Amino acid sequence: LAAGARLVLRRKFSASHFWGDCRRHGVTVFQYVGEICRYLLSQPKNELDRVHSVRMAVGNGMRADVWARFLERHGDVRFCELYGATEGNVGFVNVDGKLGACGRDLPFLRLLIKYALVKYDHEKDGPVRDDKGFCIPLPRGMWAGGAGQPGLLVAPISKHMPFDGYLGNAEFTQRKVLHNVFMHGDRYFNSGDIMRIDKQGFIYFIDRVGDTFRWKGENVSTMEVADTLGDLDFIKEVTVYGVTIPNNEGRAGMAAVILEEGHSLDGPELYRHVVGHLPTYARPYFIRLQEALELTNTYKQIKTHLLQEGFNPALIRAPLFYLDSAACSYMPLTRQIYEGIVSGKVKL
Repeated sequence: LAAGARLVLRRKFSASHFWGDCRRHGVTVFQYVGEICRYLLSQPKNELDRVHSVRMAVGNGMRADVWARFLERHGDVRFCELYGATEGNVGFVNVDGKLGACGRDLPFLRLLIKYALVKYDHEKDGPVRDDKGFCIPLPRGMWAGGAGQPGLLVAPISKHMPFDGYLGNAEFTQRKVLHNVFMHGDRYFNSGDIMRIDKQGFIYFIDRVGDTFRWKGENVSTMEVADTLGDLDFIKEVTVYGVTIPNNEGRAGMAAVILEEGHSLDGPELYRHVVGHLPTYARPYFIRLQEALELTNTYKQIKTHLLQEGFNPALIRAPLFYLDSAACSYMPLTRQIYEGIVSGKVKL
């Protein structure tokens, strides 16, 4: 703005008017959050899809499947996916255009910001501690000689990297501070996010701590499952979460999906896709069809009500399906099948 750049503001986001606005005002860079780019892709294709002057997009919350589809449809737009939080003291930005990444773990960055990934126990909902009571740092990508393990992102709290907490909420502020992380007396900001660093040093957001769940003794990333389901051409939007089943440990995967207009759920194709791309423990056992998904003001998905209703057809009016391995398909979830699953007569 100081150099004379033009800023274009709209009172309310409109997917149908977005590209027209960009062409009308000569927009070269736009900012996105959450599901905005997915909404743009949901618009009907037309001959003007690549007729624009946009060269860069900056924001956060871009899923890898949406990113790839956006480039294929709208041309060579450079995405600078970033990671951060208003209250946090650590952040990254992917300036290399690496698909799905939100930053890079470079030597100079490690000198400036002493962040770390630490081993996390999803069942106990906290960092793993060694016999001395300290957190266990994980090898990080290029420094580990291979793809790093997913771990909780933490960053030291200091004068240069402060964490001021939440106004009027001392209890929540304390929950975001970890003590004695690597030595007695130190204090670290708990991001609440699981990250991974690959062998090239690129940083990937894996999941929120509360979103990742365990099934069959394994950690399931809701984002990984959602990305996989999003590759199917008949699925428009998807959110993934875990539901409890009586007499089973952990939570089984469930996905609420919105279908593309004019499409129906292809049970056999969905089954082939998840079996071919996801390990057994990560496959969603239940599918719920939705006309819409609840979102925050920043277009992030809300799962609270979905989690509360579980997979009980008596509570849910929306069509439900379950993974039927014998039929090699996703079949309608009836009340009888539900009772069989709950009683253990129907095995998943």
